[in-house]
Amino acid sequence: QSKIGAWASPQSEEIPNREWLESRVKHYIEKFAEEDIPRPKHWGGYCLVPRKIEFWQGRESRLHDRIVYARSKKAGWKFVRLAP
Repeated sequence: QSKIGAWASPQSEEIPNREWLESRVKHYIEKFAEEDIPRPKHWGGYCLVPRKIEFWQGRESRLHDRIVYARSKKAGWKFVRLAP
């Protein structure tokens, strides 16, 4: 359904009404009924591979919790606590 939605919806563009969108969905369902739905050329994305992620939880005392996960090629993910 996501691929059909990507074909049918001109994302962030103004459309006349919901019926117009639903008619485009129907059109693409029929168009790709007999084949795998290809990825639309305009449908892009990024593959993010994080090396480090910090989780921060604020507290009124300013003694916030800060946990950092860092990836190492040898050891996988390691986490440490940082001082606020």
